[in-house]
Amino acid sequence: MNLTINNQQSILTLGFSPCPNDCFIFDAMVNSKIDTEGLKFEVYMDDVESLNQKAFDNKLDITKLSYHAYAYITKNYQLLNAGSALGNGCGPLLVSMNEDTNYVITNLKSKMANLSIAIPGKFTTANFLLALAFPFAINTVEMKFNDIEDAVVRGDVDAGLIIHENRFTYEQKGLKKIIDLGEYWETLAIAPIPLGGIVIKRNFSEELKQKVNRIIRRSVEYAFANPDSSKVYVKLHSQTMHDDVIKKHIDLYVNNYSLNLGEEGKRAVKLLFDKAQELGVIEKMEDNIFVS
Repeated sequence: MNLTINNQQSILTLGFSPCPNDCFIFDAMVNSKIDTEGLKFEVYMDDVESLNQKAFDNKLDITKLSYHAYAYITKNYQLLNAGSALGNGCGPLLVSMNEDTNYVITNLKSKMANLSIAIPGKFTTANFLLALAFPFAINTVEMKFNDIEDAVVRGDVDAGLIIHENRFTYEQKGLKKIIDLGEYWETLAIAPIPLGGIVIKRNFSEELKQKVNRIIRRSVEYAFANPDSSKVYVKLHSQTMHDDVIKKHIDLYVNNYSLNLGEEGKRAVKLLFDKAQELGVIEKMEDNIFVS
């Protein structure tokens, strides 16, 4: 049972994925390596689409989620400035065993598109970008992100939308890149690609929101200053990954935007939501989506 201090919880539920970038970011704050200003965190680890669903159900006080998913729940949550996965050259890839990439792209652009595509979740930013680039590609199959490569290799689906560390492993399995949807977004929007953000319940006090934001930023700063400190925690939850893949993963997804979205990061997030509204994917959102 959570305790309360000044009518606010002193133990907050916190959701993030077992991926190296999230473990790297949150290690210091959940393992008492920094000052957490009296707060403690009850951690719930899960893949991003499961975290999206928990956020839809309003189950977690603070959570990582896809920026696409956040667009549907602005009434209940606000975005923190620290902890995001946002940047350049880090977007999802569409891959296939088919050597003829032009054939695949032509098919996906057709109103008669019938290729089956494995996606890492309906509400992931990756799936939104797929819909943005190929609106007729609607024959999708949801599965865990780390099952997608093998599903494509086996021929269970014609193509797969891969995220996270699979960017570094798909070629080893004979898969071909059809399109880098991160590059597609960056060319379209002239902005970095917002993948995942950290949100906090909107009904918490501004004081608590600012405190949590400070703690997450402090945790990222500690991780940058002490990169070896999180290795045990990261490896514990990434047992199947080689050390070089873990390092590439962290280097790709944790950057200055993880410290603070800043004006450029916020602009990119707003552009993503503007595109979603243009497509009719989402309706009107709350005005103040960011913690001030």
